[in-house]
Amino acid sequence: MAVLDDLVASLRNLRAMYLEWQRTLAAGHAHRQRQSIKVEGETRLIRWYDPDTMPGLLQTEGYARAILRVCISMIGGRDDLDEAVAVRMARRGVLQRAGHRFHILVGEAALYPTVGDNAVMVAQLEHLLGELERPNLRLGVIPLDTDYRAPATNFVIYDRAQVLTETVSAELTITRPSEIALHEKTFAVLADQAAYNDAARALIRGALERRKIPPRGNL
Repeated sequence: MAVLDDLVASLRNLRAMYLEWQRTLAAGHAHRQRQSIKVEGETRLIRWYDPDTMPGLLQTEGYARAILRVCISMIGGRDDLDEAVAVRMARRGVLQRAGHRFHILVGEAALYPTVGDNAVMVAQLEHLLGELERPNLRLGVIPLDTDYRAPATNFVIYDRAQVLTETVSAELTITRPSEIALHEKTFAVLADQAAYNDAARALIRGALERRKIPPRGNL
């Protein structure tokens, strides 16, 4: 029966599973953000793992602008930066909606690269500290020195209905039950390694303090 479910899901979604970025973004980056609003609004539990970038729902406006500017430069598509940033910020509204839960894992490696500039990163890290207080969000940071236990790139699990992962050239939507189950297993392994609450706060503050080094006095 499980094999039959896999085959049915594969047949139904073969054309939708793999979409080249150029095709996805032909209508603009703002259009792509609106697609995310729809999916996220329909999902009750979002499980999100990103090893080296802040997840979209946790991004500040400055961070999102810097990320989307690079995406437009590298990938192409319509240059609708201002509109895309506005829609990405609108996506964060789902965090306020009743009945929605979020379990987000961020690699410690995401805390250190300079996205935008130093001021953008300070604001982003301070924002992340604030998000730790959100009652419907379980936010974990996976330490750099944790053991290697699961091969994984970025992915988002929407309930148990689909998984979205992004590559350099495409995004992949996964609906095959056995593959969703494997992503759930992987997420559980990563979640078990993550730091939460005060431990996560300490890792974020460590990255933030490196950004806030006071200027040297006159010699």
